[in-house]
Amino acid sequence: MSDDVMLINNPLLATSGLPDYAAIRPEQIVPAVRQVLAVSNEKLTAIESELTPNWQGTIGRLEELDRPFEYGWKPVGHLFGVLNSDPLRTAYETVLPEVVQFGLRASQSEPIYKTLKQLRDSSEWTTLSQPQQRIITDRIKGAELSGIALTGEKRDRFNAIEHELSQVATEFSNHVLDATKAYGLEVKDQKDAEGWPTTLRNQAARAWNTAHADAAVKATPEAGPWRVTLEGPLFTPFMEHCRNRDLREQLYRAFVTRASSGELDNSPLVTRLLALRREKAHLLGYQNFAEVSLARKMAPNVDAVREMFRDLREASWQAAVQDLQDIRTLKESRGDTSELNVWDVGFWAERLREERYAYTDDELRPYFPFEKVLDGLFQLLHRLFGITVRQVKDGISIWHPDVRFYHVHDESGAQIASFYLDPFSRPENKRGGAWMDDCLGRRRIGDKLQLPVAHLVCNQTPPHGDTPSLMSFREVETLFHEMGHGLQHMLTKVDFADAAGINGIEWDAVELPSQFMENWCYHQPTLLSLTGHYQTGEPLPVALFEKVRAAKNYRAGSMMLRQLLFGMTDITLHAEYDTAGTETPHDLNRRLSKETSVLPLLPEDRSLCSFQHIFSGGYAAGYYSYKWAEILSADAFGAFEEAGLDDVAKVTSIGRRFRDTVLSLGGGAHPMEVFRAFRGREPKVDALLKHSGLKS
Repeated sequence: MSDDVMLINNPLLATSGLPDYAAIRPEQIVPAVRQVLAVSNEKLTAIESELTPNWQGTIGRLEELDRPFEYGWKPVGHLFGVLNSDPLRTAYETVLPEVVQFGLRASQSEPIYKTLKQLRDSSEWTTLSQPQQRIITDRIKGAELSGIALTGEKRDRFNAIEHELSQVATEFSNHVLDATKAYGLEVKDQKDAEGWPTTLRNQAARAWNTAHADAAVKATPEAGPWRVTLEGPLFTPFMEHCRNRDLREQLYRAFVTRASSGELDNSPLVTRLLALRREKAHLLGYQNFAEVSLARKMAPNVDAVREMFRDLREASWQAAVQDLQDIRTLKESRGDTSELNVWDVGFWAERLREERYAYTDDELRPYFPFEKVLDGLFQLLHRLFGITVRQVKDGISIWHPDVRFYHVHDESGAQIASFYLDPFSRPENKRGGAWMDDCLGRRRIGDKLQLPVAHLVCNQTPPHGDTPSLMSFREVETLFHEMGHGLQHMLTKVDFADAAGINGIEWDAVELPSQFMENWCYHQPTLLSLTGHYQTGEPLPVALFEKVRAAKNYRAGSMMLRQLLFGMTDITLHAEYDTAGTETPHDLNRRLSKETSVLPLLPEDRSLCSFQHIFSGGYAAGYYSYKWAEILSADAFGAFEEAGLDDVAKVTSIGRRFRDTVLSLGGGAHPMEVFRAFRGREPKVDALLKHSGLKS
């Protein structure tokens, strides 16, 4: 079928409304994206010839280029993550280099760059609002980081690097998805399933039946057989509850060596990505890629990041040492004198938690049916921010039957935003983890306002038979986390797309709202409002909640060090690592683990091969942002604690202030300025240490 035919009624060429996800087919992608690119290249040429050094003559014109990509390219990237298939993957990879090429052409446009600098240096500058000034400043910096100053062979090499980086990152992500999908630990002996939570049995039986669709006999949760994959809803509870140490070892080794051998080996891609980023930095005049990354973040330099790591490590190390000793003591008291290994920690840590706090994760799940959690979350959003969330079922085109769609209304009843929610794990075609991404951004189009639309994606435990989705406590926290990101996208009041919502926010501050929202999971009235036993409707008993709250900072030192290892490895790989040296990235990771891991990593640990955040996501030389932003979020939540979490009037007042600063200003002001507007001062690290139980 010709490309011209594929352009007729092609949903990717829409110019208004919501994306028609159900109608998008892989064969439509290449012709649609190429059509968008052809028109955009013509528009860009026209814009370059008509630029004038004022807002409407620069950014006002450039915004015309963005909207076709919201409909023609963003949906493709979204489906790549949530409904992956071989035909879609092929189509995506076919046009990706062309999209990258257009991005380079736009960011390296000399006429645009010169006109923006001319505007910045003119008297017109003082008439612009702060968001407008930040957008222009960021565009100029973006152009400089996109090689605008490079000419000749250096420009050609820079562009070649950008193309290769996008291709290698996509290949890295595909390898992780394929390796995760390919592996399964099959458990046939019922003795090996003794002690498993009901949810684990259900999901493992379901995984078996999916993998053995043609088998004459179907697996059952009670009798098996079972298949355990490397997906979070299966991997984590298995490591915590499987009594067979050998099986735990098998699964753990598979997890830490995922995508590190054979055709799916990401080790060469890790090295290649690091080498390309280093070369890119040198072309731009920076010493290393970490400096490139930090050029648009809050942290002033690599030393500031390392200082934060040192402070947090110093506060955490002894607590982590004690964590491990407590586990060893319990293990030996139960008659197990074997050496404690890395695949034992999760199992014995869970036994200690059960003993110390007297509850199991399986006791909690029945109280957290998905629908009840959602209802409680929406009630909280109404109390804090004055918004009302309503589901819309008719006339919405979705990519999977699991997906829901919601409108968000303000206190006057006016619709201000919308979001899709894709909650459940689908290891066959959906990448792991959880994320928020923008579908449509808030922007002015003539005299009309385009409202923001978000994608909220999780990988929580799906329903099983007649049993609804029963969430683990961690899955509840994850849902709150992603909603925090969604709120910042949806509640923005900035009308300029480049600074609306999460756009234009320094990356190391973007986790503030998401981590802030997680804190509400430990507030008794809020948490109890999320609960209702799926069979009886009874709320979570207060005594059980108190145990959950008491366990909040269980192994806080160990958890802190785990995150520090990720962050330290990331920043060191991008600031110091020499791909021409004798030390491999895995060697470097193990070397740093000696500072952060009380129990050494396995010599064959290849976790970097599945570290998508920094090798195929947006966190390269930026993983530290989680802890940087956690300092901000803990201090922000402290404002509510100081007022009294149960003082409805004060919480409502502070919630509205949080909405009108952190959630509404977006990238229109510097994060420190936004934080000061909310808190009245700059952030302090003490709140994070206190929240983590590492400081009284």
